[in-house]
Amino acid sequence: MNLTRSFLLPVSAAFLLAGCGTAAIVSTPIENIDTVPLKVADLNENEFKTWPHADLLTDTIPGMSVNRAYEELLKGRKGVKVVVGVVDSGVDIEHEDLKDVLWVNEKEIPGNGIDDDGNGYIDDVHGWNFLGDAVHENLEYVRIIKKGDDGSAEYKKAKAEYDKELQEAKMNKNQYEQILQMVKSSDEVVQEELKKEDYTREDIEKLPSSDLKLAQAKAFLTNIMSVDKSLTSVKELKSELKEGIEYFGNQLNYNLNLDFDGRGPVGDNPDDITDTDYGNNNVTGPDKEEAKHGTHVSGIIAATRNNGIGMNGVANNVEIMAVRAVPGGDEYDKDIALGIRYAVDNGAKIINTSFGKYYSPHPEWVRDAIKYAGEHDVLIVNAAGNESKDLDKTNVYPNDAVDNGKEVSDNFLTVGALDYTYGPEMVAKFSNYGKNNVDVFAPGTKIWSTVPNNGYEFQQGTSMASPEVAGVAALIRSYYPELTASQVKKIIMHSGLTSKTNVVLEGDPSKKKPFSEVSKSGRMVNAYNAIIMADKVSRKKLEL
Repeated sequence: MNLTRSFLLPVSAAFLLAGCGTAAIVSTPIENIDTVPLKVADLNENEFKTWPHADLLTDTIPGMSVNRAYEELLKGRKGVKVVVGVVDSGVDIEHEDLKDVLWVNEKEIPGNGIDDDGNGYIDDVHGWNFLGDAVHENLEYVRIIKKGDDGSAEYKKAKAEYDKELQEAKMNKNQYEQILQMVKSSDEVVQEELKKEDYTREDIEKLPSSDLKLAQAKAFLTNIMSVDKSLTSVKELKSELKEGIEYFGNQLNYNLNLDFDGRGPVGDNPDDITDTDYGNNNVTGPDKEEAKHGTHVSGIIAATRNNGIGMNGVANNVEIMAVRAVPGGDEYDKDIALGIRYAVDNGAKIINTSFGKYYSPHPEWVRDAIKYAGEHDVLIVNAAGNESKDLDKTNVYPNDAVDNGKEVSDNFLTVGALDYTYGPEMVAKFSNYGKNNVDVFAPGTKIWSTVPNNGYEFQQGTSMASPEVAGVAALIRSYYPELTASQVKKIIMHSGLTSKTNVVLEGDPSKKKPFSEVSKSGRMVNAYNAIIMADKVSRKKLEL
């Protein structure tokens, strides 16, 4: 079906002017861009794996035009190395697609047990692990409850949320287990008919309905898979259900467990910001599988491009600095504040923060670290969160402003998540949003990237949208290193694509807003346009 999609494209085509030195990039706008018809079709497997790099004009997919930027604007050009700090759950530094893009602290002699560079961290060759051997953690409101009823409104709010979430976790785990068992039963019937273990949605649709048992299995699997149209096979469906069971199981065993002490292995006082002698240099963490989130984030940013392995990250010329500070539960403000400062002090020019929570006992520590990063010209790219909330009405941490007030520093960029289908449902149903507190949107649904032990898989969330943008920021800082963190932030916000479409929010068709009203910029990040604008700004052709 051919549809006309209305959007504004500030700069939509470009060419390089030959000459001495670095060529200038000049845009050639397409007139009447709103009238360009776009064919919207289902994505195939390869398109799902690469859609964040696609171009809306040429591919009809709302990606960030990464491939087009490389092919038309950056071919033959050399940039400088950019260090990106990934403050997260840990990174599999042995991964085949990441091992060549790791930051190496050249001032440190590996394994000698000495702080050679005098930065306060022993043998921090690839970064630092602020969690030591800790893996799981309580949620912040559970930690508030454990400190005791002090009669405060915060305690009462935390207790009410705890009671609600505990019951929901129990119910959801039970439901997922029941659904998985039903899927397995239907799967056995279909496998017997098809004579193969894995099969697609299309295979299911072609099944005959003459046999009652087979017809029931077909109807059930079709119905379940229709809930998530990105699922392409029953194998994927079973995997997602198992992950759901594990997620809710971890909630019950660790995140919501009042008797669980996750901080014990760390050995510090998390309420004392001056107690800094803790952690170790094992940036993967004690359990490699628990580093999945940080490994996935790192691949999105910088998986080695064009090496014939796995996938391509957004940015070339990148080194990933691993800062392990986010456990399987809510992070501590202290670890985040110190983690940001560590990355700044050791040369990161961009920091990705794909985490968040709705309670924060020491938010000032993190805001001071954000300001510290700003003072040292470091851009922080931050995930907006996955609870379908309006952040202009709900505080999420970390943030760069108190209760919708003035930003503490102009170096903090908050990113919401896009779906892969352009149109009314392009804002991911799980994504937080907000005209004041979300800056831009970027691909965040069904994102293919690296996971531990040389694996690759799809994940989704604003946690994936944030590193997509961190990758674009790294591209800009690599090819235009003279631009400041504040300028890079503004370029990313001002150069993206906008849309006149009314978008569905929170997955509820009754909740619609113009796309221009769900973030500060009203735009989708676009690497192609960002490079063009960066070139203009670097040559003082454009004021921001």
